[in-house]
Amino acid sequence: MKTVTERLLTYVKHNTTSDYNSATFPSTRTQLHFADYLAKECREIGLVDVTVDQNGYVMATMPATASGGPVIGFIAHMDTSPDAKGEHIMPNIVEQYDSGNIPLNNVSISPEDFPVLQNYIGDTLITSDGTTLLGADDKAGVAEILTAMDYLKRHPEIPHGKIRIAFTPDEEIGRGVDFFDVEAFGADFAYTIDGGEVGELQYENFNAARATIHITGKNVHPGTAKNVMINAALIGTEICSLLPEKEIPAKTEGREGFFHLCSFQGTVSSASLTYIIRDFDNNTFEHRKNMLQMIVDRKKAQYPNAITLEIRDEYHNMLSAISEHMSIVDLAKEAMEKSGVKPIIRPIRGGTDGARLSYMSLPCPNIFTGGHNFHGPYEFIPVSSMNKAIKTILKIAELGRHLDFKKKV
Repeated sequence: MKTVTERLLTYVKHNTTSDYNSATFPSTRTQLHFADYLAKECREIGLVDVTVDQNGYVMATMPATASGGPVIGFIAHMDTSPDAKGEHIMPNIVEQYDSGNIPLNNVSISPEDFPVLQNYIGDTLITSDGTTLLGADDKAGVAEILTAMDYLKRHPEIPHGKIRIAFTPDEEIGRGVDFFDVEAFGADFAYTIDGGEVGELQYENFNAARATIHITGKNVHPGTAKNVMINAALIGTEICSLLPEKEIPAKTEGREGFFHLCSFQGTVSSASLTYIIRDFDNNTFEHRKNMLQMIVDRKKAQYPNAITLEIRDEYHNMLSAISEHMSIVDLAKEAMEKSGVKPIIRPIRGGTDGARLSYMSLPCPNIFTGGHNFHGPYEFIPVSSMNKAIKTILKIAELGRHLDFKKKV
């Protein structure tokens, strides 16, 4: 039986970076190649009803070993974030971490910057080489689900009901369940294995929108530019300056929302800005979108026919959908506790496929993978944390067959 470490080290070698600018689904063909790879592994484990559809969704079934109970799903995403390089990943293994700095190429992961490292002294950590992200978000989730399914297949004495698993593309760019067939998946409820540190159990997340601003300038010689030149890049900085300076990711925490400038490309002739807008509260979320619209409208009056704004909702807070099915949160909490894991119940300052699936009649809280510092070269994951995620999945499967779950239609 492959270990979860062996699986993760293999999976991260597959380049599956998703692409915001792609018009295809999935956004990159490499995700389709990885989907085929995972489907093959599902069959090798002994799962049945293994499918890969034209959109790259992988689905498979672990048959029940005991009668009764709901059909439980486990879901992870295959893509990695475009925020950092995801090609030619070279995993780095730190055996028996000794509490010091972890020197990598270009960067160092230090306990001064990341005090949580002190929780893993003596543990085995997996990092990238410092030039890429690692990809544990969410290939650790994929590895944990498949390792758990492999274990169940080898231990038929463990009683559990029917289990469905799925791996999705393009989660990192907010399109992960655009074509997800909930009916074909056939689960009563599911869990995304896509959280961070050990114990995370989440059924609240940000409301999320993406805003794209395009600015067209007028470029003339600067020596004769008075009352003629329109500097698109400068207009972009004016728009940025009108947003609340303290409502950015680096200055917010907990339930505080933000505006995040993801990219700014500009010259005198043209500029484009991309923002993500996040807030837990629906009313405040709408206020943030309206604020940006008002700022742009103000600048449009100043620079007619020069600016366009597109705002697109990406996902919504799953709380209202999950609140009708708190028994599945309680199930995950009990499974963690019986696996020696202390549940940490807090809202996600982000989103998962489960946020949208919960509004598609598939209630879907989120569970930890064990990783830290996703989406960049400082990413790491302890092996012990991945094993605790596997134990939690196994215990949910075992305890879940006793759950009297009634899906609300």
